[in-house]
Amino acid sequence: MTTAVFLTIDTELMWRHHSAGFPLAEQIERSLEPAGVGVAYQLAMLARHGLKATFFVDPMPTMVFGLDAIRPTVEAIVAAGQEVQLHLHPNWAGAKAGDVARHGRFELIDYSLDEQRALIAGARDLLKACGAPDPVAFRSGSYAANDDTLTALADLGFAYDSSHNGADAPWPSAIGLLPRQIAPVARGGVVEVPVTLIEDTPGHLRQFQICALSQGEMRAALDHAVAAGHEAVTVVGHSFELANRAGTRANGVHVGRFEGLCAALADARDALPTTQFRDLPAFAGTEATPLAPNRLRTSWRQAEQLWSNWVEERAA
Repeated sequence: MTTAVFLTIDTELMWRHHSAGFPLAEQIERSLEPAGVGVAYQLAMLARHGLKATFFVDPMPTMVFGLDAIRPTVEAIVAAGQEVQLHLHPNWAGAKAGDVARHGRFELIDYSLDEQRALIAGARDLLKACGAPDPVAFRSGSYAANDDTLTALADLGFAYDSSHNGADAPWPSAIGLLPRQIAPVARGGVVEVPVTLIEDTPGHLRQFQICALSQGEMRAALDHAVAAGHEAVTVVGHSFELANRAGTRANGVHVGRFEGLCAALADARDALPTTQFRDLPAFAGTEATPLAPNRLRTSWRQAEQLWSNWVEERAA
């Protein structure tokens, strides 16, 4: 038995750069190609290691800035042989270029079922207009999804959702699943593929995200998934998170984690093949439990994160 790995990268223009008043070109640079470690770099690393990934791309800023704000990124991902699926931050629907005070409601769960269905349908059309194939999978911005979201996705023909993140439950991740649910499960007419979690301290869950786990924690989580016979592991990255918060300088700790993860997945490809939603994988619905806590692993990550916060983020 193998454990499928969904290596996912949420790809978006960051609202904070728009609200800071930066011109569009600078928003694109800081969000999508920050400090040479954005989408182009990540695509190159994936190609070097022969890995598959899913880029969840948010097309909503095109409502404000036009298709060319996102289209070159979508085209680059598709040309590299990676897949584009749908991401959505609904606040962009009420935004206006040059007016940083205007925005829609920020979380998708703040919208009714009909409103969610309309937002998702519109975003899908925008993503396809940017050059993406018809998406089959979805992840809500900020993991803000509920059971209405799943109903809307099923109504629109989506096969998968990957918004459930028990570390952010019950808000804004509000799908009616237990927080510790990390195995793929049929719900609401789609297959929910939750973000993988570890238990870093007793009773506390932490998502398998590049900026959230150390290399040691990531490797331990992967080994645990294989040993326990998990059907899938879902990893989250972002177009911007290998750089500092301002998007002006590479974050060496996060870059090292991403490169280490890519190398680990390449070495373990027989047991942990990277997988894409467009291949329509099927799941048997077996149980899975998060990696148990280990004080030494957690302490090492906390020390590493302190270095990242105080040195990497504050360096000129």
